[in-house]
Amino acid sequence: MHPSKVLFQNELTPVILPVCDHYAGSEKLMRKSILLQQESATLFDITFDCEDGAAFGNEAAHANLVAQLLDSADNRFSRIGARVHAPHSEFFAQDIAILCRSTKLAYLVLPKINGTDDLLPALRTIEQQRKFAGLAPVPVHVLIETHGALAQVQEIAAIKQVECLSFGIMDFVSAHYGAIPGNAMRTPGQFTHPLVMRAKLNIAAACHRYGKVASHNVTTEFKDTSMVANDAQRALVECGYNRMWSIHPDQIKPIIKALSPRSSEMAEAITILTAAQQAAWGPIQLNGKLHDRASYRYYWMVLNRAKINGLALSEAALALL
Repeated sequence: MHPSKVLFQNELTPVILPVCDHYAGSEKLMRKSILLQQESATLFDITFDCEDGAAFGNEAAHANLVAQLLDSADNRFSRIGARVHAPHSEFFAQDIAILCRSTKLAYLVLPKINGTDDLLPALRTIEQQRKFAGLAPVPVHVLIETHGALAQVQEIAAIKQVECLSFGIMDFVSAHYGAIPGNAMRTPGQFTHPLVMRAKLNIAAACHRYGKVASHNVTTEFKDTSMVANDAQRALVECGYNRMWSIHPDQIKPIIKALSPRSSEMAEAITILTAAQQAAWGPIQLNGKLHDRASYRYYWMVLNRAKINGLALSEAALALL
């Protein structure tokens, strides 16, 4: 029996996505990001931006360009999604009609959601267009950046079509109209201000309850790669996020390195899971420590995260997946 069937049984098998989500809006940056994805030793997602990327009055042309790039031969990995206009925008339905014709669309990002009253009709619009085009269901990533979305974050994470929740820190802080200082949009304030940390932790907790991916907000200081790496590491260790936005090509590698398993952890995972498999997934004692299915699930996820991020895995590791 496959390890996932043994380890998770009737539980949700968590969604696993590449740890870096790189945003690009202009045609130049979108084309450059595709080339970077082709050249990278590790896989990262790309999100083309139809919301902030489109010039005023050029929304339809921009969405058509995004669809063209999605369906091009250059999109080799089919790991490119798109952020559309908010559901209450006059351009939302237009974006969906254009983008949901693509057979390579990896996901859609929905911004400015105020709660399920916004989200559920938007999902129905996406589903109707998907059925009209005769395509498979499109996963949805939801930006949590409003008071309403945060208040209903558990209900949003529970929706089947939703596979990822992203924290929109800048809009969230702005929505407090000065009650949260501007320095809470960046480090160190973003990891110390109680209201910001409450939002981050609630989003992460909802994701992990329902097996979804928690995606951390952007680091606006893109020239300081050490700050990007530090933010990614703190997002993982202190807040439970296993994915993060990139807004500049120089941010991609630091994010991937910070959020990917270390070689020592991968080696430990292989040793423990190999012994567990030999024991038919019953409890084992290894180096004076007890391991059972709880720890097996953790280490199995370590190897899966390593695989999806393109890290080199031995035959022994691949045999466990």
